[in-house]
Amino acid sequence: MDLLDGRLKFRHLTLITAIAEHGGVSRAAEALHLTQPAATRTLRELETMVGVPLFERGPHGMSPTLYGDALVAHARVILAEVRRAGDHIAGLREGQTGTVTVGTLLAGTSVLLPRAVSALKRDRPGITVIVREATYDVLYPQLLAGEIDVVVGRLGRAEDAGRVRQTALYREPIRLVVRRGHPLLETARVLADTIAHPWILPLEQTALRSELAQLFTRSGLPLPADRVECTSILTVRALLLATDMIAALPELVVTGDERLAVLPVPLESVRRTVGTTLMADRTPTPAVSAFLACIGDQAVALRAALGEEAALDSD
Repeated sequence: MDLLDGRLKFRHLTLITAIAEHGGVSRAAEALHLTQPAATRTLRELETMVGVPLFERGPHGMSPTLYGDALVAHARVILAEVRRAGDHIAGLREGQTGTVTVGTLLAGTSVLLPRAVSALKRDRPGITVIVREATYDVLYPQLLAGEIDVVVGRLGRAEDAGRVRQTALYREPIRLVVRRGHPLLETARVLADTIAHPWILPLEQTALRSELAQLFTRSGLPLPADRVECTSILTVRALLLATDMIAALPELVVTGDERLAVLPVPLESVRRTVGTTLMADRTPTPAVSAFLACIGDQAVALRAALGEEAALDSD
């Protein structure tokens, strides 16, 4: 027999599970808010469909036959899965479950994103967060293609400005960072004092690399010849701790890190606005909206921690 030919309905499955549970058609009909004739007719339809008796009458009511036991077992599994599907859809609608895929840049990785994800998971543990770290030129096409939901990090000039919506969260100064005990902490006051030391520079595709190159040019200096090019925070930190290298990093990367220190060399022209970038014509899912709310809340706390330099009206 083919139970997928369209004749089998959910009312058949709910009825036989109710009969098996309550031991009779009348009590099953009452539980399902059906009339007894309607329940009896539905049972007959199903037995005709499968070609075997599903229940037999006894002194204590109706009990499943061998065939009834088998079909009731499958019916319970099917109905349970349908209920779970309904719960899943409801959870998605309410933002309790779902997936958020985040593209992140250096400025969003170190503090803002971990805090936001922690807050989201604390309130909505059913949401899965996928984080992809890359440069903006890699993340932007993925955002356009719908492969990621939001980019968190430095706000750059979008190639198709009308297609994306950018929200500024705070401004973060860039500092020259070295290990504690670095010899330049006592002697460096201007950029020229650092040129003889090895540097860690961002990749050429990043806006920070472009701004640093302009800063060296304005100072009449070439880019450091002895350099590593890297945007991985873990790698950058390990190199700083193990060598006398210098890196230009967002202030929050070094804040609270007792093994790193900031050189007293001003970089007034190099600062970044951190925020979110989304597709303008794409309505966020409830899960994405919940994530964005957490990002906004954490940004408020970071603005307070950074003080006046984080104010968005200081451009």
